[in-house]
Amino acid sequence: MHAPEASAPRPDPSTALLTDRYELTMLQAALADGTADRRCVFEVFTRRLPAGRRYGVLAGTGRVLEALADFRFGPDQLTWLAEARVVDEATLAYLADYRFTGSIVGYAEGEVFFPHSPVLVVEGTFAEAVLLETLVLSVLNYDSAVASAASRMTSAAIGRPCLEMGSRRAHEHAAVAAARAAVVGGFAGTSNLEAGRRYGLATIGTAAHAFTLLHDDEESAFASQIASLGTGTTLLVDTYDVHAAVERAVAAGGTGLGAVRLDSGDLGALAQEVRVQLDALGATDTSIVVTSDLDEYAIAALAVAPVDSYGVGTSVVTGSGAPTCGMVYKLVAREGRDGTLEPVAKASRSKVGTGGRKAAARRLGGDGRAVAEVLVTGSDAAVRGWSPADPELRALHVPLVTAGTVDTRWTGPAAVERAAERHRHSREELPRGARRLSADEAAVPTTTLDLGA
Repeated sequence: MHAPEASAPRPDPSTALLTDRYELTMLQAALADGTADRRCVFEVFTRRLPAGRRYGVLAGTGRVLEALADFRFGPDQLTWLAEARVVDEATLAYLADYRFTGSIVGYAEGEVFFPHSPVLVVEGTFAEAVLLETLVLSVLNYDSAVASAASRMTSAAIGRPCLEMGSRRAHEHAAVAAARAAVVGGFAGTSNLEAGRRYGLATIGTAAHAFTLLHDDEESAFASQIASLGTGTTLLVDTYDVHAAVERAVAAGGTGLGAVRLDSGDLGALAQEVRVQLDALGATDTSIVVTSDLDEYAIAALAVAPVDSYGVGTSVVTGSGAPTCGMVYKLVAREGRDGTLEPVAKASRSKVGTGGRKAAARRLGGDGRAVAEVLVTGSDAAVRGWSPADPELRALHVPLVTAGTVDTRWTGPAAVERAAERHRHSREELPRGARRLSADEAAVPTTTLDLGA
């Protein structure tokens, strides 16, 4: 008898090594010189939007908070760090007990943002907060890039549903994150089942060309699909001849057929022809779904075509040409020798920063539309205690983590629904013209409200 094969080890849930080496070497040096326990404030922002973009969309906040719960250095992580000689024994001892006990505030997920918007503010000891830099940025940069692209696509769709189908164009784990972020940006569903399971997203999909090609003819393929999935299914009609396939689709599914899908050719012209054909066959309620390398510009070009929904793949999961948001995680205040928080900032000409804790608000005009992004500055005490007295200012920061405890309103499936709703309202606040696809400056300027001392 053969001995039973050992099962593959389950992936370790720890997120602690999803980071860069210099986070730990900085920690080692700070522990050695006594500065590791200094209270610090780190801020996440982007200095500029991708070229031509008028706004960004914050996404991934919920995933950051979920990852924070698993940011622990267990035996496997500590053993590897020791064997690889990444840090010394004193640092390993610190990491063995690591827990983030600080606080995090930030923009609500789904909120639009602009250059220098402080979308996340992390406060804690240097040792606690510096370790989160890479994890926070890797999540927010990718998810926000996808949500920003998704928002442009759903704007171009003018109320017609957009469906995310990009899993095969992304890393398998990035595909799940992309599906989530696309829904934050307004997409109605995803083809990715793990994203559906994990985040409660609507999942979509019926059949590919392979299913039609499997059968001896198109009629039998359509009949098989309808027998299995019902007449409400979507039949793919461009494997062979589109117009012949539409006739066969209606013959198989009747005038109550759910939808037909076009995946190639001149989609605008084909959609017009297919709509006329469907109506003539009595299938007036049968929808037309289009796919095939769509992006926001292709969707906008189809605005006058009788298209009912769009399936988008590569462009959405790659940020439609802007695969990162350029977000950075910068120390803006640290505890001085006297115990008070002091503003700090680098002075590089090309990467100028503004020191000190900041609050944030959006100034709204009389029509309820945004006219400025407002960064609230001043003494640390003044900024911490600030709340807008001006009715034209809408405060943007919400509590996410307090004394190490995550606010669970911002995690899990319900948080994705909340983020999508937040995005709808936030995008409606943008000034007229901000949703156009033509290149321009940020939709609103970023200004400063100085509270002084």
